[in-house]
Amino acid sequence: MSTSTTAEQDELQSRLPDPAEFFPEVGTIAGGMTKATLNGSVPQITVNLVHLRAGQIVGSTYHTVRQTGLLRKAGETEGRITAVATWRDAPYFTDAERVALELVEAILTPNPSGERVPDELYARASAHYDDKALWTLTMAIGQICFFIPVALIAKPIPGRPIGKNYRR
Repeated sequence: MSTSTTAEQDELQSRLPDPAEFFPEVGTIAGGMTKATLNGSVPQITVNLVHLRAGQIVGSTYHTVRQTGLLRKAGETEGRITAVATWRDAPYFTDAERVALELVEAILTPNPSGERVPDELYARASAHYDDKALWTLTMAIGQICFFIPVALIAKPIPGRPIGKNYRR
């Protein structure tokens, strides 16, 4: 990274201050959502892959950078991380991960010709995940959908730690 790019990043400001200043309960909500998705029925890596794909779909640099960092920290390869955007033809994903990525795409991509999660997709998902795991995936998608407007409207600073990514 060049010196001018680093200096520019240091000057970045979010549009809004930390929402916790106005809504302290957001931390409790976020913690509850995280706890729900960490119940062990779906691998955390799968949850992060789903969150990364959601960030890519909605064009959120914040979520894309955050999830990429979490995946790297968990030891994921650059090939898998990079291929999330093209998961359908990438050789790096299990069938269970593929159906999880397909579910998040179905939820976040308008389908003017039919329902977003047709019975066929649900059947493939239920072949890989039991009821608790399907609920966990549903909660994981809901979790990222809760934070998408925050990222797109408030524009927290990508790459900065939570709590230090908003203007003061």
